[in-house]
Amino acid sequence: MLDGPLAQLITLIIANAEYLLAGLYLAMSIAVTVHATLLKRDSRAVVAWVGLAWLSPFFGALAYYLLGINRIQRRATKLKVKRAWRPVTPLELTDDEAQQKELMRSHARVGSMIRLGRDLSGRFVLPGNDVKPLIDGDETYPAMIAAIHSASRSISLVSYIFDNDPVGDLFVVALKAAQDRGVEIRVLVDGVGASYSLPSIIQPLRKEGIPTALFNPTPVPRLPGSANLRNHRKILVVDGEIGFTGGTNIREGHCLQRQPKNPTRCLHFELRGPVIKHLQQTFAEDWAFTTGESLEGPLWFPTRERQGSCWARGISHGPDEDFEKISDLLVGALSLARERVQIMTPYFLPPPALAHILGVTALRGVQVDILIPAENNIRLVQWATMGEIWQTLNKGCNVYLVPPPFDHSKLVIVDNHWTLLGSTNWDARSLRLNFEFNVECYSTELATRLQLLFDEKRESAHKLSMSDLNNRSKLAKLRDGAARIFSPYL
Repeated sequence: MLDGPLAQLITLIIANAEYLLAGLYLAMSIAVTVHATLLKRDSRAVVAWVGLAWLSPFFGALAYYLLGINRIQRRATKLKVKRAWRPVTPLELTDDEAQQKELMRSHARVGSMIRLGRDLSGRFVLPGNDVKPLIDGDETYPAMIAAIHSASRSISLVSYIFDNDPVGDLFVVALKAAQDRGVEIRVLVDGVGASYSLPSIIQPLRKEGIPTALFNPTPVPRLPGSANLRNHRKILVVDGEIGFTGGTNIREGHCLQRQPKNPTRCLHFELRGPVIKHLQQTFAEDWAFTTGESLEGPLWFPTRERQGSCWARGISHGPDEDFEKISDLLVGALSLARERVQIMTPYFLPPPALAHILGVTALRGVQVDILIPAENNIRLVQWATMGEIWQTLNKGCNVYLVPPPFDHSKLVIVDNHWTLLGSTNWDARSLRLNFEFNVECYSTELATRLQLLFDEKRESAHKLSMSDLNNRSKLAKLRDGAARIFSPYL
């Protein structure tokens, strides 16, 4: 048995345990209150976290420590990654003021959107791009693999999920063959996304000698604290000339022809033209942040000629210096809408401000059509969506439930003219906590083509009504309402 000063100390601690725990609870709650008040931009988030800290002793403070703190310091900005691409011919004078004014004249209806995107992203809209939609992994992966096989200089690839499965193997084989030809390759996979298959794809890539890095790696990827600040981008750039981006991860589930266990539909896009510069810049910043290596020069940023008629601009956003840029862009687009807004998203839990402007858009007489999956792959998200979507329906928006397989597509079309495509979902995690990449396109031709795809999906969907929501059982309503409370964290 213990005796002496140590025994006396233990006895004293036990005798005063309730006071010590009370003091610890008080200190932790005060710490959360001060930190959230000083650093959180959204007053609702401050109230939520402070309330949780005080009303849930210890658990609230621990949850804030794991989920509420942005720990990433974007060293990529400090590294000042060089932009080696420089326009050299009249066709490529994309930063020329006269050319931008001509764009404003030819797209007068959305002239303020052109300015808004420029001010948010610091990038000009670039002319002469070709944007081709790819349906599901069945079209996307063959196009990406073919591009990799055609590479002669460089390949940069970032994917949130890159599974170690038959589809992932195809990419490893193609990348290895390209490297054997002397192609410079860089592969970046999110630290949590890499854990979706075990063992992860990282080992096969590194075994083949392919330069591979993990974005924001965590010791235990599936812990709640690891869920935030993920690199949700999907970008492939080959020779600085062909680019791919959208919502499709690299995994067998996206290949419906293979009849996978969990089939997932999705839209991806093949891009050619000057906008490839923006895809490559985004990858270079993420790679520099992760590894400290700067990618520069014509190997990564060659001169590009015009390939089509679409004006386009890449927009990065995340919980760093790019905070809420896509939210601001969407608010601007909805404010300008006159005729029709079409939204396709797998997760629909928009923050209050965005939900409000969406409703006001419908009240102005604009047709607002929203496609979401009838059966979500995350049950809690589906419950939370049903718990709050009545507000969207109440304002006159049309919501359609797309039948299985689960549709992971992300798309916004405004007035058959302005299109936003990329990796962002309509939820707090995507709009506030993840690093995302999107491309805004000014092209009636592209918008018309995508509108046909949208309407085809809508024709097979069930239009959700208020009676559908009201006819739920009381238990289902209670479940969905409770799930809604967690919507800022889903």
